Amino acid sequence: MSWASIDRATADLDGPVVVLDRTALEANIADLRRRAAGVPIRVASKSIRVRSVIDDILGRTGFAGVLAYDIDEAIWLATASGITDVLMGYPTARRASIAALAADEVAAARVTLLVDSVDHLDLIDAAAPPGRRNPVRVAIDLDASLRAPGLGHIGVLRSPVHTVSEATTLARAIVDRPGVDLVGVMSYEAQVAGVGDAISGGLRSGAPMRNRMIRTMQSASMTELRRRRGAAVAAIRQIADLEFVNGGGTGSLEATAADHSVTDIAAGSGFFGGHLFDNYSRFQPSPALAFGLQVVRRPTPGVVTCHGGGWIASGPPASDRLPRPVWPEGLAYEPREAAGEVQTPLRGSAADRLSIGDRVWFRHTKSGETSEHTAEIVIVDDGTVVDSVPTYRGEGQCFL
Repeated sequence: MSWASIDRATADLDGPVVVLDRTALEANIADLRRRAAGVPIRVASKSIRVRSVIDDILGRTGFAGVLAYDIDEAIWLATASGITDVLMGYPTARRASIAALAADEVAAARVTLLVDSVDHLDLIDAAAPPGRRNPVRVAIDLDASLRAPGLGHIGVLRSPVHTVSEATTLARAIVDRPGVDLVGVMSYEAQVAGVGDAISGGLRSGAPMRNRMIRTMQSASMTELRRRRGAAVAAIRQIADLEFVNGGGTGSLEATAADHSVTDIAAGSGFFGGHLFDNYSRFQPSPALAFGLQVVRRPTPGVVTCHGGGWIASGPPASDRLPRPVWPEGLAYEPREAAGEVQTPLRGSAADRLSIGDRVWFRHTKSGETSEHTAEIVIVDDGTVVDSVPTYRGEGQCFL
């Protein structure tokens, strides 16, 4: 992304302004497809949250289906956008939304709920009794974490279904339940897909040793998971006719593609390229999405203050969750204030060259969360604004 070009192209727009660089997006789409090595990519909507962009990606070779983050979002995408394969990436406990899904013939045929216990099946039945609903599609959430001797659980805390026995027990309970169809399996190896293995820093920082330890862990984890997931999927296929087995994420495309039990791989963050994904040895996404804030104060020499800026990413509170000021170069946060809800002071060599009304550009840590702060995204191509498109928020949707 050419920051000076982006700044010139949007000079007449008031801030905050969110820009999607089409050239960078195209490069990321091509790179994700290359890394998946022919395995279809399921678009993780939470990392985009712009319906027109999701629809555009799904119209391309190599991409199929959506991994949604909320049941109301899944229903909306299945009906408003006509997406025929929407898998929930997380379980839901919203009774009213489950009832609405089960009552809608189109949505019920296109949306797959994620379950990891009989309790989820009971909740579905309570929300929409089997005899008075369309069949509900479900997939089993298979835990993809590594359970290492001496280290314990490595990965995110998701499903309690870890072993082949636990998976087959749940599969049998599902197929024995009237009004529920077991159609898939989903597993997310977060300790590989969501952990960078090329953190910058010298010997004193400990980064080189940490990176080696992460790569060793990730290699061991994928070796264990390919064996266990393959066995679990094979056993479940003896019980139900599975339509899909989803796994992985942006950071694990190559490793997940090597697992022959997986039929599609989820990816989302790699499209927009948040700065959290700069720390991977396997790929380097192009920064495709950025937001610009206007300078509204010059409180002292060497300091400017921008309006807004507290677009903090989810996850463990730390400096890597802050947006990163990237242009003009030479600006950094004031440590005692950092990124504020309504104002963000920045200190550095570039501050004295900025005037009231000038813009500072930031990259968000993640990707789709940026879309929750704006109603529209401006699309720039070759230094020119070519379009603007609504985010979920711009279409009046607020899911989480």
